[in-house]
Amino acid sequence: MSTKAVDDQPPILVQSRDHRQLLDAIDDLRSQGINQYVPLPQLIVCGDQSSGKSSVLEAVSGIRFPTKDNLCTRFATEVVMRRSLDVKISVGISPAANRAPQERGRLAHFKYADAAIDKLPDIVEKAKETMGVGTDAKSFTEDVLRIELSGPNQAQLTLVDLPGLIQSESKQQTIADVQLVNDLVQSYMSNPRSVILAVVSAKNDYANQSVTRLAHEYDPRGMRTLGIVTKPDTLHVGSESERGFIDLVKNDAMGFRLGWHVMKNRDWPDRECSMEERHAAERLFFAEGAWSLLDSSCLGVASLKPRLSTILRDQIISELPSLIHDVEAGIEDSQSSLGRLGDARQTVQQQRSFLVNASQSFSRLIQASVDGVYSDDFFGDAKTEIGYSKRLRAVVQNKLQQFSDDIATEGHRWEIIEDNLDERSTHPQQIKRSRYLNEVKKMMERSRGRELPGLFNPLIIGDLFYEQSEPWKGLVDTYSIAIQEAVRVCVDLTLRYVTDENTYDGLNRTIIAPAMEGYVEKLGGKVEEIMVPHQKGHPITYNHRFTETIKKTRRDHNRTKMSGILQSFFGVSSPGSISPGTFDLERLLKKISGTDDQDMERLACSEAADCMEAYYEVCMSSTQFVFYTQRLCINRSDTAINYFQVAMRALIDNFATLVIESYLLKTSVDILLPGIVMKLSDEAVQDIAAESEESQTQRTRLNTKLENLKGSLHVLQVLARNRADNKIHRNDQLEDSVSLNQETDGANDRVQMLEELEIKTQPADNGRNSEPDGVLTASTKRKKDSSTHKLGQDIDYTFWK
Repeated sequence: MSTKAVDDQPPILVQSRDHRQLLDAIDDLRSQGINQYVPLPQLIVCGDQSSGKSSVLEAVSGIRFPTKDNLCTRFATEVVMRRSLDVKISVGISPAANRAPQERGRLAHFKYADAAIDKLPDIVEKAKETMGVGTDAKSFTEDVLRIELSGPNQAQLTLVDLPGLIQSESKQQTIADVQLVNDLVQSYMSNPRSVILAVVSAKNDYANQSVTRLAHEYDPRGMRTLGIVTKPDTLHVGSESERGFIDLVKNDAMGFRLGWHVMKNRDWPDRECSMEERHAAERLFFAEGAWSLLDSSCLGVASLKPRLSTILRDQIISELPSLIHDVEAGIEDSQSSLGRLGDARQTVQQQRSFLVNASQSFSRLIQASVDGVYSDDFFGDAKTEIGYSKRLRAVVQNKLQQFSDDIATEGHRWEIIEDNLDERSTHPQQIKRSRYLNEVKKMMERSRGRELPGLFNPLIIGDLFYEQSEPWKGLVDTYSIAIQEAVRVCVDLTLRYVTDENTYDGLNRTIIAPAMEGYVEKLGGKVEEIMVPHQKGHPITYNHRFTETIKKTRRDHNRTKMSGILQSFFGVSSPGSISPGTFDLERLLKKISGTDDQDMERLACSEAADCMEAYYEVCMSSTQFVFYTQRLCINRSDTAINYFQVAMRALIDNFATLVIESYLLKTSVDILLPGIVMKLSDEAVQDIAAESEESQTQRTRLNTKLENLKGSLHVLQVLARNRADNKIHRNDQLEDSVSLNQETDGANDRVQMLEELEIKTQPADNGRNSEPDGVLTASTKRKKDSSTHKLGQDIDYTFWK
């Protein structure tokens, strides 16, 4: 239930002409089946089986409905009550949405207009037979019996009486019946625009009754529930149970925003008494004992009718803006669905034209998705999974970014670290530089050529590189498959959007699926093509960064080596700690020159490792992703990282540009061009686009829905416009009244102005005061704890019965 304030609008008086027009408009929409598409505001009477719901309905309407003491209602009954000079009854059936078209037509033709009141039991029995209720085939139905009651004493009110909730199966009710009733009642209660009238029998503990549990489930905050206690006369006077139900009606035990009400039902011995006798007995009961201490606004049917009228009126007014929004959304959805279905197509020319239009829309949307232009309604909300999947450019960009991150951090087999660090990570495997050089030495020994001692075979760099880049193939394949799937999902969602289900199946079977299979196969070839240089052959690069990095690596090596020598010579922890003074220069030079006496093969191993890493660096130099460089290059041989980095950067760029951009995304845009459709044979066009009986039925249904919703939108907009016009007119009247009062005695009290402006009703005699029978009076004085005060009204409207 909407919490939108209605205080800024002029009040619609209960039982006024505006009130009737408001209710009639909503009821007309309901009778046209609009509630199949958009939930409407309504009052629903819910309760456990034999809780007294039917008795509540009889008391409010003043009409006795045919019931059997051991059976509950078998269907929902919509009771429309309107005030008129003549007493008349009209009965009809609103077929359930799941009925077959022929059945719907048969049920819709069941109508009785201007029937006599004493004929109602017979008409209801005939309606049961028409709906199939009570037969062996059907015990309950989702059809709605619609009864319109008119008369001088009727309230302006519409109620929907639902079948009673069944606790367990019996001879008359199967397990399937129990489930059907529960599903039916819950479908009404789940409507956020339904006001729940939860009927609770005083014969049973209210906490054990299903209706209270369901009311809390579907209205956890108690914002749209009014509790109604029945059969209070079955409680022992002064008992704990009586005190418990009195606390309940006071809204202490189970708080509902709309509060509680209590009514006395007719007992079995009193079943033949008249309505006047029933009302008199109820007044007498509440005039005595503990119940007499409660506020009269929550006792008996006389105060219940205006209370329900006020609640329904406020509910409709508060929900009017959101109702208009939902109807507009339904119209837009219907138009979109009809657009996908296209015009009726019987000939091959019409079918081909339909496919050409669909292909144009498809290509336009796919191109927009690839370009990253998401202005079309098709793309929806990016925060949803479907909306994100339609944004192919965003998905691909994120996948490629993740690919770059993963290959930078996980794309190398070995992570070479300083000897003073501990080997911890296993993916990639950390290895100390000295141990790695031992591995390089073994490989060099087994790959010797004609090189002189202290030099290395250039081909060894390739062997080291191929070993280091071993994870690349798995990562490329993983992201290639992921991006292929992203393209497939986007293509699928787009195709579904521009066509109906049957055409989607035909296009997917004939064009899309075969094309995608071919793309996947060719994509594998593209991936192999960019991987070949990094898997076999001799590494080649003409990137100047390779030699620059080699030089930088050697300088860093020498600097680190010299730093260690100086620290050892002077006995300090860092070169910056050396103090000026006299020292033996000759001894220092011997220290420095003595460092060249090292294993020439070891030196060659270090050079080979440095070159491999330098090539890796250069392969990455064409992109901005240097995460691996920043992390791996922490030792003195970091310049040598370039060899490996070069290849990795080149791979990232080649995968993004040559495989994904230039091939996969481009081909996805061209997968369903209009030219492809024009080349289809007539037989293929018929197979794809011939309209099925389902499509024809769907078009008819959508056209009906669209027509009904457009008519409903007009009705609702007129209501909203009238409300706004009334507000302006009322404000003008208030200004005139204020001006008049200021000119006379300066009195500008708002309550007095409202008294002058409120519509007065015609006089009659109801036997209790000078006010008319069944007519509304307005009082500017608030009653303590009155029901209307609880609803937040400025004027206390009381409907005297």
